[in-house]
Amino acid sequence: MNYFLFGLCLIVSDFLLIGFLRSCTLNVRSVFFPEHDVRRLCKSSLYMNLHFKVKWFYNNYVKDVPPYKDTVPEYPAWYENFVMQWLNENDDVSLEYLNSAFLRDKKDGFQQSSEHALFSNSVVDVFTQLTQCFDVISKLECPDPELVKRYMKRFAKTIVKVLTAYADIVKKEFPNFISQEKTACILMNNIQQLRVQLEKMFESMGGEKLDEEAAGILNELQQQLNTVLDDLSVVFSKSLEGTIRQSMQELSGLLSAVKGTGQVSMTQVSQRNEVMAEADHVLHPLMDILDGKLSMFYQVCERTVLKRLLKELWKIVITTMEKIVVLPPISEKNVEKNLTPKQCAVLDMALDTIKQYFHANGNGLKKNFLDKSAELQSLRYALSLYTQTTDTLIKTFVTTQLKQDAPTAEEGSVGEVSIQVDLFTHPGTGEHKITVKVVAANDLKWPSTSMFRPFVEVNLIGPHLSDKRRKHATKSKNNNWSPKYNETFHFIIGNEEEPSSFELHICVKDYCFAREDRLVGVAVMQLRDIIEQGSCACWLPLGRRVNMDETGWTVLRILSQRTNDEVAREFVKLKSEVRNDENIPVQ
Repeated sequence: MNYFLFGLCLIVSDFLLIGFLRSCTLNVRSVFFPEHDVRRLCKSSLYMNLHFKVKWFYNNYVKDVPPYKDTVPEYPAWYENFVMQWLNENDDVSLEYLNSAFLRDKKDGFQQSSEHALFSNSVVDVFTQLTQCFDVISKLECPDPELVKRYMKRFAKTIVKVLTAYADIVKKEFPNFISQEKTACILMNNIQQLRVQLEKMFESMGGEKLDEEAAGILNELQQQLNTVLDDLSVVFSKSLEGTIRQSMQELSGLLSAVKGTGQVSMTQVSQRNEVMAEADHVLHPLMDILDGKLSMFYQVCERTVLKRLLKELWKIVITTMEKIVVLPPISEKNVEKNLTPKQCAVLDMALDTIKQYFHANGNGLKKNFLDKSAELQSLRYALSLYTQTTDTLIKTFVTTQLKQDAPTAEEGSVGEVSIQVDLFTHPGTGEHKITVKVVAANDLKWPSTSMFRPFVEVNLIGPHLSDKRRKHATKSKNNNWSPKYNETFHFIIGNEEEPSSFELHICVKDYCFAREDRLVGVAVMQLRDIIEQGSCACWLPLGRRVNMDETGWTVLRILSQRTNDEVAREFVKLKSEVRNDENIPVQ
């Protein structure tokens, strides 16, 4: 009987507890939370403390009661708004903490946070704050998976706000520390450390099991930080561009002093050793800079930061060498700058030395990256063109520059010219005769000046023309913007090349007595386009200039240095000529 009464009491007590819990639940949900949701009568920290107490009560007294056992409890949902409020307030706290930490770090000179760390204290402080926030969310031990997703998504946004703010501060302050190279490197290390700690935070939040939306937010942030690091690397590297440029000018001077005009055989030991010695000598100005800079970078930069800096510096070094040593601007034609075969060999050997230096026995950039970099390929291609004859270079230009009229479509036509071209090949000698009839010009865009005397100049461009006539011109017409010419000219080309290696460069110019004629417009006709039919009569639109890609500009720069070559001089003048409306007199 006693056992029966005891069991009955247990059953009654369970029912009473269940009734009490349901009554409490109903009262809390219907009375307490609606009022506090609206009025926020307490600080968010008090709501969070209450949340923890309710969690403790549930785990100790409710969790195993039959109606609640193995079910998702309701109480976490009661506190969702209060947790979100706490997270919102934590954003402001974290940002304020971030700014204070960065100012302290700046005041201390961005010292390394420890003997073996390459980043400064502000990064440590920022993630200490974020970790504390995450620990609070984790200790809620929310049993509702949907709520966990929402909390993780909201906390991910907190991380984005804080780390983005830190990156923005670094970007703003970075230009002030470029001259302090070690400090600049530490600031870049700080951004990299943000990326490292962000990855650790991602793993703590669930890693691959993290909700897709939250994971997407963090992955996007990782990409943004990666871009920031790239941008800082570019800014820092460009700050060294002036120093590298000066060293390249010194290198160019030393290279020009290398004597010897004949071909160089690198298979002969004596010639190879001589080239190696010359390469070491001309590299001194550049290597003196790289020795100091790169040694410091290896000591103070995180490996990821170091790789980025090396890539940017590699691009600057190779590009600067191409622009200053190999292909100086066309305007710089004061002296003969054409590289001799020996100078090309010395420069090629110097490139191998520079490449080995950036590779650093595997501690720097990968050989595959260096060999395949667009900058090195462009420079080596330019060097390969350097040893080619003027005829070969002009042929390369004609066969590769197939869109020279592109500016006409983009900038608009300045008129048009009517020509008729006929091709004839002698059956016995194989020589080619090109007959060009200039019929007329039309709608020339030229102001009504006191005197306008347009004429048409026809130039044949291609290889093996040094001993042949390359230019004809019509008579000029006075004050006529749609002049008729009907003049015929003949060009002869040998049997060494097919007509596809040639083009007609047609200019309309304003004749000026006692000074250089002014360009009205230009058009190009590729003879390859009319080989099949043998003749062509058409109107060609006139543009302000011709268009060239990198290969075209490379050929032009190389030929611009051959100031003693008449064919090269003519070619460069034709292809670099641009209509200048500012010099056109207006009545």
